[in-house]
Amino acid sequence: QVELVETGGGGVQSGGSLRLSCASNGRFSIMYSMGWYRQAPGKQRELVAKVESDGSTNYADFVKGRFTISRDFAENTVSLQMNTLTPEDTAVYYCNAELIIRGIQGTYWGQGTQVTVSS
Repeated sequence: QVELVETGGGGVQSGGSLRLSCASNGRFSIMYSMGWYRQAPGKQRELVAKVESDGSTNYADFVKGRFTISRDFAENTVSLQMNTLTPEDTAVYYCNAELIIRGIQGTYWGQGTQVTVSS
């Protein structure tokens, strides 16, 4: 079994910055993508950013130029630096990983960390 443990998050004023980090615990064969999703109240969970196994990145349009994702392939961790935050960024942020355990591919989620941006 693999566990994704998130740190960071909290409250910040509009225009401020936060950094989220996620570490994976457990054994797996291959980790494809690792990244972040978010879910605001009353809305569906949406992709924020992710890093593929080849190092390529995928950002949601609403965070381009403000957020930066980084992945440590050796440590199996991923971080999200969030700058110029706005109240619209308020949501629960979830770490996500696509990986293979004993030949079976699956999607794994962290427990979520709250980000609250006040105006």
